[in-house]
Amino acid sequence: MKRHLIAALLIACFALSGSPVFAADMLASFQKSDGKWGFVNSDHCWVINPQFDGTSRFSEGLAAVKLGGKYGYIDRNGKMVINPQFESGSIFSDGLAVVKLGEKHGYIDRTGKTVINPQFDFAWSFSDGLAQVKLGGKWGYIDRNGKMVINPQFQFPSSFSEGLAWVRLGDKYGFIDPTGKMVINPQFDDAWNFTEGLAGVKLGGKYGYIDRNGKMVINPQFEGVFRFSEGLAVVKLGGKWGFIDRTGKTVIKEQFDASTISDGLTTFEEGLALVKLGGKYGFIDRTGKMVINPQFEDAESFRDGLAEVKLGDKTFKINRAGQVLLDPTCTAKP
Repeated sequence: MKRHLIAALLIACFALSGSPVFAADMLASFQKSDGKWGFVNSDHCWVINPQFDGTSRFSEGLAAVKLGGKYGYIDRNGKMVINPQFESGSIFSDGLAVVKLGEKHGYIDRTGKTVINPQFDFAWSFSDGLAQVKLGGKWGYIDRNGKMVINPQFQFPSSFSEGLAWVRLGDKYGFIDPTGKMVINPQFDDAWNFTEGLAGVKLGGKYGYIDRNGKMVINPQFEGVFRFSEGLAVVKLGGKWGFIDRTGKTVIKEQFDASTISDGLTTFEEGLALVKLGGKYGFIDRTGKMVINPQFEDAESFRDGLAEVKLGDKTFKINRAGQVLLDPTCTAKP
């Protein structure tokens, strides 16, 4: 369960991350040395001054920010457009964001209007027009009107991706379509979301990949796998991690100890992938070349041109050149 919770969060973030490079009009959240958060541009100048206790990334023109213990939303000019009032707030997806009010989760639109009342024990962002919600210990799916279209019945389901979602029934995994119909029968010991037409599954103690018809197109042979991104997927073989293409061909040989704290859960994002070698984290390009040497105690993937890394007991942001970025000393011109 913990593995799939981590994976779902990663998928949700990566799937909505936008342009693969830090364009001039993009903003990235940045934590100042005094602990406050703001947003910088590609020149590493403040665009929205550090003043928040926490931030999300921008999505659909808005970003969640934490102020006074509550979450609200700002626009790209830094204006508070939805006042801080929620216990938590997600990014916007399909025009809606998950918010927590009291002990329940519901959904708001971009004006801050509650469109689906807080009533769920837990909820995820919308994907392909549906969202997973938890009621009475089971998970089902609602549409954007809040109607339960797939009744709560699963131990844990994934978000929809490329028209399908994996679900767990008993101790087996299968795939459903948006009507709730089981289109690939529960038969796998583990499963990942479909990306780029393929999904990782576990069968007979090994992982391989199936297509959307349920046909095994890359035979089970790996000790671990993750989703495809930018044409490549990370796989584990002989205790080491490498990358394959969609034909199953090894394009970056298995040589890495792990890729993230989640033991292999990494993808190529913005042309770079996080890997672990000799106990330290660094970044490779799609040819397997180490472009930022392993030197960090911990790290996260690149997003909006920046990656968070840990050096010693301190956390920094780095750019794609591997340069450690300190507090900006400039403010962007209007």
